[in-house]
Amino acid sequence: MPEVVEIPIELTKFQLPEAVHARLQFLLDRQDSGHTLSQNETQEAQGLIDLAEFLSLLFLRSQRVQKFS
Repeated sequence: MPEVVEIPIELTKFQLPEAVHARLQFLLDRQDSGHTLSQNETQEAQGLIDLAEFLSLLFLRSQRVQKFS
């Protein structure tokens, strides 16, 4: 049986700050318009995408746990 990890409810409601989301959108829009991102910008964008995906998974997991509680 998998180990159960409790997630603090405050963490599950955390979202990317507006400025961080705007920076990610800027980098993605720039890349989509044909500009080549620098290595640092590419790493920054990937890190922000990873963080956004992690937060989404936390939110979905908390919704699932609440549904079955």
